[in-house]
Amino acid sequence: MSVIKPFRALRPRRDMAAKVASPPYDVLNSEEARAIAASNPWSFLHVNKPEIDLPPDVDVHSEAVYQKGAENLQKFIREGVLVRDDRPGYYLYRQVMGEHVQTGLVALASVDEYDRGLIKKHEFTRQEKEDDRVNHIKHLNAQVGPVFLTYKHQPVMDMLVEEITAAEPEVDFTSDDGIRHVVWPVFDETHIQGITQVFSSLDAMYVADGHHRSASASRIRAMRQAENPNHTGEESYNYFLNVIFPDNEMQIMDYNRVVKDLNDLTVSAFLEAVEIAFDVRRLGKNGFKPMERHSFVMYLEGEWYLLNAHDDIIDENDPVGRLDVSILQENLLHPILGIGDPRKDSRIDFVGGIRGLEGLQKRVDSGEMAVAFALYPTSIDELMAIADAGKVMPPKSTWFEPKLRSGLFIHPLDD
Repeated sequence: MSVIKPFRALRPRRDMAAKVASPPYDVLNSEEARAIAASNPWSFLHVNKPEIDLPPDVDVHSEAVYQKGAENLQKFIREGVLVRDDRPGYYLYRQVMGEHVQTGLVALASVDEYDRGLIKKHEFTRQEKEDDRVNHIKHLNAQVGPVFLTYKHQPVMDMLVEEITAAEPEVDFTSDDGIRHVVWPVFDETHIQGITQVFSSLDAMYVADGHHRSASASRIRAMRQAENPNHTGEESYNYFLNVIFPDNEMQIMDYNRVVKDLNDLTVSAFLEAVEIAFDVRRLGKNGFKPMERHSFVMYLEGEWYLLNAHDDIIDENDPVGRLDVSILQENLLHPILGIGDPRKDSRIDFVGGIRGLEGLQKRVDSGEMAVAFALYPTSIDELMAIADAGKVMPPKSTWFEPKLRSGLFIHPLDD
Protein backbone atom coordinates (compact mmCIF):
# COMPACT_ATOMS: atom_id res chain seq x y z
CA MET A 1 0.00 0.00 0.00
CA SER A 2 0.99 3.64 -0.34
CA VAL A 3 0.33 5.81 2.70
CA ILE A 4 -0.52 9.43 1.96
CA LYS A 5 -1.89 12.03 4.31
CA PRO A 6 -3.77 15.35 4.03
CA PHE A 7 -2.17 18.29 5.81
CA ARG A 8 -2.63 21.92 6.79
CA ALA A 9 -0.57 23.63 4.12
CA LEU A 10 1.06 27.00 4.52
CA ARG A 11 0.16 28.74 1.25
CA PRO A 12 0.17 32.15 -0.43
CA ARG A 13 -2.95 34.26 -0.28
CA ARG A 14 -4.91 33.87 -3.47
CA ASP A 15 -3.95 37.34 -4.68
CA MET A 16 -0.26 36.72 -3.93
CA ALA A 17 0.23 33.25 -5.42
CA ALA A 18 1.64 34.46 -8.73
CA LYS A 19 4.12 36.76 -6.96
CA VAL A 20 5.27 34.13 -4.48
CA ALA A 21 5.61 31.11 -6.80
CA SER A 22 9.17 30.72 -8.06
CA PRO A 23 11.28 28.25 -10.03
CA PRO A 24 12.74 25.45 -7.87
CA TYR A 25 15.98 26.22 -6.06
CA ASP A 26 18.12 23.80 -8.07
CA VAL A 27 17.46 25.07 -11.61
CA LEU A 28 18.95 28.53 -11.03
CA ASN A 29 22.32 29.74 -9.88
CA SER A 30 22.56 32.58 -7.36
CA GLU A 31 23.05 35.27 -10.00
CA GLU A 32 20.00 34.15 -11.98
CA ALA A 33 17.93 34.03 -8.79
CA ARG A 34 19.04 37.55 -7.81
CA ALA A 35 17.99 38.89 -11.19
CA ILE A 36 14.56 37.24 -11.04
CA ALA A 37 13.79 38.31 -7.45
CA ALA A 38 15.34 41.80 -7.58
CA SER A 39 12.02 43.55 -8.28
CA ASN A 40 9.84 41.12 -6.34
CA PRO A 41 10.22 41.09 -2.55
CA TRP A 42 7.69 38.24 -2.29
CA SER A 43 9.38 35.80 -4.65
CA PHE A 44 9.89 32.50 -2.84
CA LEU A 45 13.50 32.62 -4.01
CA HIS A 46 14.07 34.82 -0.94
CA VAL A 47 13.27 31.71 1.13
CA ASN A 48 14.61 28.96 -1.13
CA LYS A 49 17.81 30.72 -2.24
CA PRO A 50 18.28 33.25 0.57
CA GLU A 51 21.88 34.02 -0.38
CA ILE A 52 20.35 36.49 -2.84
CA ASP A 53 19.69 38.79 0.14
CA LEU A 54 23.29 38.62 1.37
CA PRO A 55 26.59 39.86 -0.13
CA PRO A 56 27.50 38.09 -3.41
CA ASP A 57 30.63 36.53 -1.92
CA VAL A 58 28.75 34.70 0.84
CA ASP A 59 29.20 30.93 1.12
CA VAL A 60 25.83 29.57 -0.01
CA HIS A 61 26.12 26.77 2.58
CA SER A 62 26.91 29.04 5.51
CA GLU A 63 24.84 29.38 8.67
CA ALA A 64 24.02 32.95 7.70
CA VAL A 65 22.29 31.82 4.51
CA TYR A 66 20.04 29.28 6.24
CA GLN A 67 19.22 31.80 8.98
CA LYS A 68 18.27 34.35 6.33
CA GLY A 69 15.92 31.83 4.73
CA ALA A 70 14.21 31.26 8.08
CA GLU A 71 13.93 35.03 8.65
CA ASN A 72 12.41 35.55 5.22
CA LEU A 73 9.89 32.74 5.73
CA GLN A 74 8.78 34.27 9.03
CA LYS A 75 8.49 37.67 7.33
CA PHE A 76 6.21 36.17 4.66
CA ILE A 77 4.03 34.73 7.45
CA ARG A 78 4.09 37.87 9.58
CA GLU A 79 3.04 40.04 6.63
CA GLY A 80 0.16 37.71 5.82
CA VAL A 81 1.57 36.72 2.43
CA LEU A 82 1.62 33.08 3.51
CA VAL A 83 -1.37 31.76 5.45
CA ARG A 84 -1.83 28.38 7.17
CA ASP A 85 -4.99 26.45 6.30
CA ASP A 86 -7.16 25.83 9.33
CA ARG A 87 -7.92 22.21 8.45
CA PRO A 88 -6.07 19.40 6.71
CA GLY A 89 -6.70 18.72 3.06
CA TYR A 90 -5.25 17.57 -0.20
CA TYR A 91 -4.62 19.89 -3.13
CA LEU A 92 -4.75 19.35 -6.87
CA TYR A 93 -2.05 21.19 -8.79
CA ARG A 94 -2.42 21.41 -12.58
CA GLN A 95 0.28 22.63 -14.94
CA VAL A 96 -0.33 23.47 -18.57
CA MET A 97 2.67 23.77 -20.88
CA GLY A 98 1.57 24.28 -24.46
CA GLU A 99 -0.53 21.23 -25.34
CA HIS A 100 0.72 19.25 -22.37
CA VAL A 101 -1.46 19.08 -19.23
CA GLN A 102 -0.56 17.31 -15.99
CA THR A 103 -2.52 17.29 -12.74
CA GLY A 104 -0.83 16.19 -9.55
CA LEU A 105 -1.99 15.51 -6.02
CA VAL A 106 -0.27 17.56 -3.32
CA ALA A 107 -0.04 15.34 -0.24
CA LEU A 108 2.28 14.09 2.46
CA ALA A 109 3.94 10.71 1.90
CA SER A 110 5.40 8.38 4.51
CA VAL A 111 9.11 8.64 5.29
CA ASP A 112 8.87 5.09 6.63
CA GLU A 113 7.67 3.84 3.24
CA TYR A 114 10.51 5.73 1.56
CA ASP A 115 13.02 4.11 3.93
CA ARG A 116 11.54 0.66 3.24
CA GLY A 117 11.74 1.07 -0.54
CA LEU A 118 8.00 1.35 -1.18
CA ILE A 119 8.68 4.80 -2.62
CA LYS A 120 11.21 3.72 -5.19
CA LYS A 121 14.35 5.60 -6.21
CA HIS A 122 16.40 5.49 -9.38
CA GLU A 123 19.31 7.86 -8.63
CA PHE A 124 22.25 8.15 -6.28
CA THR A 125 22.39 11.26 -4.13
CA ARG A 126 25.37 13.46 -3.27
CA GLN A 127 26.26 14.10 0.36
CA GLU A 128 26.78 17.85 0.00
CA LYS A 129 23.39 18.33 -1.68
CA GLU A 130 21.65 16.26 0.98
CA ASP A 131 23.41 18.28 3.70
CA ASP A 132 22.20 21.51 2.13
CA ARG A 133 18.55 20.46 2.17
CA VAL A 134 18.84 19.03 5.69
CA ASN A 135 20.19 22.36 6.97
CA HIS A 136 17.52 24.25 5.07
CA ILE A 137 14.70 22.18 6.61
CA LYS A 138 16.24 22.39 10.10
CA HIS A 139 16.44 26.18 10.05
CA LEU A 140 13.03 26.76 8.46
CA ASN A 141 11.34 23.97 10.45
CA ALA A 142 9.44 23.26 7.25
CA GLN A 143 9.67 21.40 3.98
CA VAL A 144 9.29 23.98 1.23
CA GLY A 145 10.34 22.03 -1.87
CA PRO A 146 7.94 19.26 -2.92
CA VAL A 147 9.27 15.95 -4.18
CA PHE A 148 7.98 15.00 -7.66
CA LEU A 149 6.46 11.51 -7.40
CA THR A 150 4.65 9.37 -9.96
CA TYR A 151 2.40 6.33 -9.79
CA LYS A 152 0.73 3.94 -12.21
CA HIS A 153 -2.44 5.75 -13.14
CA GLN A 154 -5.73 4.59 -11.63
CA PRO A 155 -9.15 5.08 -13.32
CA VAL A 156 -10.84 5.87 -9.99
CA MET A 157 -8.31 8.61 -9.26
CA ASP A 158 -8.82 9.98 -12.77
CA MET A 159 -12.57 10.22 -12.04
CA LEU A 160 -11.98 11.99 -8.73
CA VAL A 161 -9.64 14.48 -10.37
CA GLU A 162 -12.18 15.17 -13.12
CA GLU A 163 -14.92 15.74 -10.54
CA ILE A 164 -12.85 18.05 -8.32
CA THR A 165 -11.41 20.12 -11.18
CA ALA A 166 -14.87 20.75 -12.62
CA ALA A 167 -15.23 23.38 -9.89
CA GLU A 168 -13.75 26.87 -9.98
CA PRO A 169 -10.05 26.78 -8.98
CA GLU A 170 -8.77 28.85 -6.10
CA VAL A 171 -5.54 29.81 -7.88
CA ASP A 172 -5.02 30.25 -11.61
CA PHE A 173 -2.08 32.16 -13.09
CA THR A 174 0.48 31.96 -15.87
CA SER A 175 4.14 32.36 -14.90
CA ASP A 176 6.72 34.31 -16.88
CA ASP A 177 7.79 31.19 -18.76
CA GLY A 178 4.30 30.74 -20.19
CA ILE A 179 3.30 27.82 -17.97
CA ARG A 180 -0.15 27.94 -16.41
CA HIS A 181 -0.55 26.91 -12.75
CA VAL A 182 -3.97 26.00 -11.34
CA VAL A 183 -4.80 24.90 -7.77
CA TRP A 184 -7.90 23.29 -6.24
CA PRO A 185 -7.91 22.72 -2.45
CA VAL A 186 -9.62 19.45 -1.48
CA PHE A 187 -11.28 19.70 1.95
CA ASP A 188 -14.39 17.62 1.28
CA GLU A 189 -14.20 14.50 3.47
CA THR A 190 -15.69 12.24 0.80
CA HIS A 191 -13.03 13.30 -1.70
CA ILE A 192 -10.28 13.00 0.93
CA GLN A 193 -11.34 9.47 1.85
CA GLY A 194 -11.67 8.46 -1.79
CA ILE A 195 -8.19 9.72 -2.68
CA THR A 196 -6.64 8.08 0.37
CA GLN A 197 -8.29 4.78 -0.51
CA VAL A 198 -7.03 4.85 -4.11
CA PHE A 199 -3.45 5.30 -2.97
CA SER A 200 -3.77 2.64 -0.28
CA SER A 201 -4.25 0.12 -3.11
CA LEU A 202 -0.98 1.02 -4.88
CA ASP A 203 2.00 -1.30 -4.64
CA ALA A 204 4.49 1.56 -4.89
CA MET A 205 5.17 5.13 -5.87
CA TYR A 206 8.27 6.38 -7.66
CA VAL A 207 10.55 9.38 -7.18
CA ALA A 208 10.65 11.15 -10.52
CA ASP A 209 12.56 14.23 -9.40
CA GLY A 210 13.69 15.28 -5.92
CA HIS A 211 15.94 12.49 -4.69
CA HIS A 212 17.91 14.88 -2.48
CA ARG A 213 14.75 16.38 -0.98
CA SER A 214 13.34 12.94 -0.15
CA ALA A 215 16.67 11.73 1.28
CA SER A 216 16.90 14.85 3.44
CA ALA A 217 13.38 14.24 4.77
CA SER A 218 14.51 10.77 5.83
CA ARG A 219 17.51 12.20 7.64
CA ILE A 220 15.41 14.83 9.38
CA ARG A 221 13.01 12.16 10.58
CA ALA A 222 15.87 10.07 11.99
CA MET A 223 17.31 13.10 13.79
CA ARG A 224 14.03 14.23 15.29
CA GLN A 225 13.03 10.72 16.30
CA ALA A 226 16.32 10.34 18.17
CA GLU A 227 15.67 13.64 19.95
CA ASN A 228 12.07 12.80 20.89
CA PRO A 229 11.63 10.31 23.75
CA ASN A 230 7.86 10.41 23.16
CA HIS A 231 8.06 9.62 19.43
CA THR A 232 4.82 8.04 18.17
CA GLY A 233 5.34 7.87 14.41
CA GLU A 234 2.53 10.35 13.74
CA GLU A 235 4.55 13.55 14.15
CA SER A 236 4.75 15.77 11.09
CA TYR A 237 8.43 14.96 10.57
CA ASN A 238 7.40 11.37 9.72
CA TYR A 239 5.95 12.65 6.44
CA PHE A 240 7.29 14.67 3.53
CA LEU A 241 5.84 17.02 0.96
CA ASN A 242 5.05 15.70 -2.53
CA VAL A 243 3.23 16.41 -5.73
CA ILE A 244 2.16 13.03 -7.14
CA PHE A 245 1.37 12.69 -10.86
CA PRO A 246 -0.04 9.72 -12.79
CA ASP A 247 2.50 8.11 -15.09
CA ASN A 248 0.42 8.70 -18.22
CA GLU A 249 0.65 12.47 -17.75
CA MET A 250 4.40 12.70 -17.20
CA GLN A 251 6.50 14.57 -19.74
CA ILE A 252 10.17 13.61 -19.90
CA MET A 253 12.30 15.59 -22.31
CA ASP A 254 15.68 14.68 -23.75
CA TYR A 255 18.77 15.36 -21.64
CA ASN A 256 21.64 16.03 -24.01
CA ARG A 257 25.43 16.08 -23.83
CA VAL A 258 28.19 18.44 -24.94
CA VAL A 259 31.93 17.64 -24.72
CA LYS A 260 34.79 20.14 -24.74
CA ASP A 261 37.23 18.29 -27.02
CA LEU A 262 37.71 15.17 -29.12
CA ASN A 263 40.22 13.60 -26.73
CA ASP A 264 43.19 14.46 -29.00
CA LEU A 265 41.57 12.78 -32.02
CA THR A 266 41.26 14.36 -35.44
CA VAL A 267 37.73 14.69 -36.78
CA SER A 268 38.30 11.89 -39.30
CA ALA A 269 39.78 9.57 -36.64
CA PHE A 270 36.90 10.37 -34.30
CA LEU A 271 34.26 9.59 -36.93
CA GLU A 272 36.05 6.37 -37.84
CA ALA A 273 35.99 5.30 -34.19
CA VAL A 274 32.28 6.13 -33.88
CA GLU A 275 31.49 3.87 -36.84
CA ILE A 276 32.59 0.81 -34.82
CA ALA A 277 29.35 0.86 -32.82
CA PHE A 278 27.08 3.18 -34.82
CA ASP A 279 25.87 3.64 -38.37
CA VAL A 280 26.84 7.22 -39.20
CA ARG A 281 25.00 9.39 -41.74
CA ARG A 282 25.92 13.00 -42.48
CA LEU A 283 22.85 15.29 -42.36
CA GLY A 284 24.59 18.54 -43.25
CA LYS A 285 23.61 21.92 -41.89
CA ASN A 286 20.10 20.96 -40.79
CA GLY A 287 19.64 18.64 -37.85
CA PHE A 288 16.60 17.17 -36.14
CA LYS A 289 15.87 15.55 -32.82
CA PRO A 290 16.15 11.74 -32.68
CA MET A 291 12.82 10.16 -33.51
CA GLU A 292 13.27 6.72 -31.93
CA ARG A 293 15.19 4.84 -29.26
CA HIS A 294 18.84 3.99 -29.90
CA SER A 295 19.13 6.84 -32.39
CA PHE A 296 21.35 9.87 -31.70
CA VAL A 297 21.99 13.16 -33.47
CA MET A 298 25.49 14.66 -33.25
CA TYR A 299 26.75 18.17 -34.06
CA LEU A 300 30.40 18.52 -35.02
CA GLU A 301 32.27 21.28 -36.89
CA GLY A 302 29.14 22.94 -38.24
CA GLU A 303 27.43 19.74 -39.40
CA TRP A 304 24.84 17.35 -38.03
CA TYR A 305 25.12 13.55 -38.10
CA LEU A 306 22.62 10.77 -37.42
CA LEU A 307 24.01 7.89 -35.35
CA ASN A 308 22.09 4.60 -35.14
CA ALA A 309 23.38 2.09 -32.60
CA HIS A 310 24.29 -1.35 -33.92
CA ASP A 311 22.00 -4.10 -32.63
CA ASP A 312 24.88 -6.08 -31.17
CA ILE A 313 25.70 -3.40 -28.57
CA ILE A 314 22.17 -3.33 -27.12
CA ASP A 315 21.05 -5.71 -24.40
CA GLU A 316 17.29 -5.30 -24.19
CA ASN A 317 17.22 -7.53 -21.10
CA ASP A 318 19.24 -5.02 -19.08
CA PRO A 319 16.97 -2.13 -17.95
CA VAL A 320 19.98 0.15 -17.39
CA GLY A 321 22.18 -0.99 -20.28
CA ARG A 322 19.41 -0.52 -22.86
CA LEU A 323 18.94 3.15 -21.98
CA ASP A 324 20.17 5.49 -24.68
CA VAL A 325 22.19 7.44 -22.11
CA SER A 326 24.00 4.16 -21.25
CA ILE A 327 24.54 3.19 -24.88
CA LEU A 328 26.11 6.56 -25.67
CA GLN A 329 28.23 6.55 -22.52
CA GLU A 330 29.54 2.97 -22.85
CA ASN A 331 30.14 2.96 -26.60
CA LEU A 332 31.22 6.52 -27.41
CA LEU A 333 31.70 8.96 -24.55
CA HIS A 334 33.88 6.62 -22.49
CA PRO A 335 35.88 4.54 -24.99
CA ILE A 336 36.35 7.28 -27.61
CA LEU A 337 36.17 10.62 -25.80
CA GLY A 338 37.57 9.40 -22.47
CA ILE A 339 34.65 10.49 -20.30
CA GLY A 340 34.93 7.84 -17.58
CA ASP A 341 32.71 9.33 -14.89
CA PRO A 342 30.25 11.89 -16.25
CA ARG A 343 29.39 12.93 -12.68
CA LYS A 344 32.89 14.27 -12.10
CA ASP A 345 34.50 14.93 -15.48
CA SER A 346 34.68 18.67 -16.19
CA ARG A 347 34.97 18.04 -19.95
CA ILE A 348 31.29 17.11 -20.25
CA ASP A 349 28.18 19.18 -19.64
CA PHE A 350 24.46 18.48 -19.88
CA VAL A 351 21.78 20.47 -21.69
CA GLY A 352 18.06 20.06 -21.03
CA GLY A 353 15.98 19.32 -24.09
CA ILE A 354 13.85 22.40 -23.50
CA ARG A 355 16.75 24.40 -25.00
CA GLY A 356 16.34 22.57 -28.31
CA LEU A 357 19.00 21.79 -30.89
CA GLU A 358 19.80 25.49 -30.98
CA GLY A 359 21.14 25.27 -27.44
CA LEU A 360 23.53 22.49 -28.47
CA GLN A 361 24.65 24.18 -31.67
CA LYS A 362 25.34 27.44 -29.83
CA ARG A 363 27.66 25.73 -27.33
CA VAL A 364 29.72 24.18 -30.15
CA ASP A 365 29.71 27.12 -32.57
CA SER A 366 30.96 29.40 -29.78
CA GLY A 367 34.08 27.25 -29.44
CA GLU A 368 33.24 26.37 -25.85
CA MET A 369 32.50 22.77 -26.80
CA ALA A 370 33.72 20.54 -29.62
CA VAL A 371 30.83 18.12 -30.10
CA ALA A 372 27.19 17.78 -29.01
CA PHE A 373 24.82 14.83 -28.82
CA ALA A 374 21.02 14.93 -28.84
CA LEU A 375 19.27 11.88 -27.35
CA TYR A 376 15.81 10.38 -27.53
CA PRO A 377 14.00 10.98 -24.22
CA THR A 378 14.01 8.32 -21.52
CA SER A 379 10.47 7.02 -21.00
CA ILE A 380 8.58 6.80 -17.72
CA ASP A 381 8.29 3.02 -18.29
CA GLU A 382 12.09 2.79 -18.47
CA LEU A 383 12.39 4.78 -15.24
CA MET A 384 9.91 2.53 -13.44
CA ALA A 385 11.55 -0.65 -14.73
CA ILE A 386 14.91 0.45 -13.30
CA ALA A 387 13.38 1.45 -9.97
CA ASP A 388 11.48 -1.86 -9.79
CA ALA A 389 14.74 -3.72 -10.41
CA GLY A 390 16.41 -1.79 -7.59
CA LYS A 391 18.94 -0.33 -10.00
CA VAL A 392 20.21 3.18 -10.60
CA MET A 393 19.99 5.27 -13.75
CA PRO A 394 23.07 6.96 -15.17
CA PRO A 395 23.41 10.64 -14.22
CA LYS A 396 21.36 13.19 -16.14
CA SER A 397 19.03 10.63 -17.70
CA THR A 398 15.76 12.53 -17.34
CA TRP A 399 14.63 16.13 -17.71
CA PHE A 400 11.08 16.68 -16.49
CA GLU A 401 8.99 19.56 -17.75
CA PRO A 402 7.21 21.55 -16.57
CA LYS A 403 9.04 22.09 -13.30
CA LEU A 404 7.08 22.40 -10.06
CA ARG A 405 6.87 25.97 -8.78
CA SER A 406 8.10 26.47 -5.23
CA GLY A 407 6.19 28.38 -2.56
CA LEU A 408 2.67 27.28 -3.47
CA PHE A 409 2.61 24.58 -0.79
CA ILE A 410 4.69 24.40 2.40
CA HIS A 411 4.70 21.65 5.03
CA PRO A 412 5.49 23.09 8.48
CA LEU A 413 7.07 20.59 10.88
CA ASP A 414 5.43 21.90 14.01
CA ASP A 415 2.54 19.49 14.54
